Amino acid sequence: MSRPLLLVTFELDEIGRAAISTVIGDDVELVSLSELDPQSRRVALQRATVLLARNTGTELLPGEAKLTHHMRLVQFVTAGVDYIPLHDLPLNVPLASNGGAYAEPMAEHALAMTLAAAKRLLVEHAALSQGAFNQFKPNRMLAGGVCGILGFGGIGIATARLMRSFGMHIHAIRRSGTSEEPVDWIGTPDRLGELLAAADVLVLSLPLTHATRGLIGAHELRRMKPEAVLVNLARGEIIDEQALYDHLRATPEFTACLDAWWVEPIRHGQFRMDQPFMQLSNVIGSPHNSASVRGWREVALRRAAANCRRVLDGLPPLNLIGEDERAAAPS
Repeated sequence: MSRPLLLVTFELDEIGRAAISTVIGDDVELVSLSELDPQSRRVALQRATVLLARNTGTELLPGEAKLTHHMRLVQFVTAGVDYIPLHDLPLNVPLASNGGAYAEPMAEHALAMTLAAAKRLLVEHAALSQGAFNQFKPNRMLAGGVCGILGFGGIGIATARLMRSFGMHIHAIRRSGTSEEPVDWIGTPDRLGELLAAADVLVLSLPLTHATRGLIGAHELRRMKPEAVLVNLARGEIIDEQALYDHLRATPEFTACLDAWWVEPIRHGQFRMDQPFMQLSNVIGSPHNSASVRGWREVALRRAAANCRRVLDGLPPLNLIGEDERAAAPS
């Protein structure tokens, strides 16, 4: 009896192959499409049980996506899949993101940005360079404040654990409205207004869908505390760009920490902002590098492979991509 085939759409180096093999075991055949000629690719796609991909839109050749119709799972290595043309894949095939794969480094990034904002590190660094010594300008403690987390999956939970260790109260919104992770308050998306009003720090860690695009606009920003800190680890499009810029200019004590931007190289082929955010002193920016931690690629591969192993063992996959995320994907 032949072994089940886990087919990888991208090139595997020795480290990547070892990371996946450690999880899936010797009873599963592991093959990379990049090693095969066109005819062998077709045969492998027709025989594979599970497909592991970064971006099927760029890694599969024209016509190959339909050959996945019999597969038990198409597993992506990334948590965000909104830039992948999921419409090309057969509707009957389960698709899974790698939710939480980069949760721990991204949570640290959220904490670092929050601390930089609360302690006015960049503002006072710039002031010092101009000769100003604002020793008695108050900064803020996180302890005792409320950290609101919009999107309470792997990243949100990892962030909550760090923020709780600093003495923050955790308020969260999740589609189910429930969580096994300890929280002080949790609600469903229809209670967003309550979260916004309570949060001293608001962390965005939810996927981009039709429902979340433009979710944070001028009305929502006005509901937040004037000295709140907004941290976006998710997608720029979740926030109305013009509304955020206007709010930052009108509310100088409000700080936006932006790791995710509206137009980015991987998803759009370029980096662009339509407003001069980096000219504002109440903006802290980073180049969507919250997950770019040395050695974490192997962790993400192992976590994706673990979901593949679940399916091969007859268990339901985790982090299934819902119809709303499929609908939001580019055609």
